[in-house]
Amino acid sequence: MTLDDLAATIAARASADPESSWTAKLLAKGPEKCAEKFGEEAIEAIIEAVKGDRDRLTSEAADVLFHLLVMLQSRDVPLADVMAELARRQGTSGITEKAARPST
Repeated sequence: MTLDDLAATIAARASADPESSWTAKLLAKGPEKCAEKFGEEAIEAIIEAVKGDRDRLTSEAADVLFHLLVMLQSRDVPLADVMAELARRQGTSGITEKAARPST
């Protein structure tokens, strides 16, 4: 399964019955809940990375990717837009790219 496949599955499940789909249930709770869940999963991945547990980190990383895509879906941001942004940055030093960002 590719990230594109997963994003398509999430988009398809967005209109499913929340009683039959975890994805639909999460999306029905709104973008804020989707963002909260993504944050929880990211923290769990960080913990496993610090502990050095490869298997748990692999599992948590999969959860992070899934919940990132759900969060993007909740705000109607296509994965293709994120991939285009990464392509735009390709070949640019991370230090240079970060310095070029507007200050917030």
